[in-house]
Amino acid sequence: MDSGGSTDMTLAFELEALKALADPNAVFNNARQWTEYVGVVSEKPTYVVTNFTRKHRVRQDFFSGPRGVEESLKNISGQFDTDRHVFVGVDEDDEAVAEATDWEFLHVEDAAEAAGWTLATGEAEEEAAEEKARDDWP
Repeated sequence: MDSGGSTDMTLAFELEALKALADPNAVFNNARQWTEYVGVVSEKPTYVVTNFTRKHRVRQDFFSGPRGVEESLKNISGQFDTDRHVFVGVDEDDEAVAEATDWEFLHVEDAAEAAGWTLATGEAEEEAAEEKARDDWP
């Protein structure tokens, strides 16, 4: 993804968008080359995000913690003063949250195409479904 030469950007992934990518760690490592800050936001409990990021060795600059996505995006834009704030999500709800918080929205498939990231298929989708089934287990 080309940011026009500027790395003055904060990039937030909705957890489901991150799960849609084949190699979340590689995506974060790549994104660090052209962003200032990168992290994960989700409506899911903190332990779900933490478990996923640890399992995939994703080092994030921020995460939503106990807050919802909208509150998290507002707080993040206040803490990380960059020229651009971009939210990568999966659906119209994510797009609406981005609009409500003055973040740019990118659908994960468009972001993946622009940045050369690989979307998850087959086995990775099964793994995500398996994780979803265990979301209620601490």
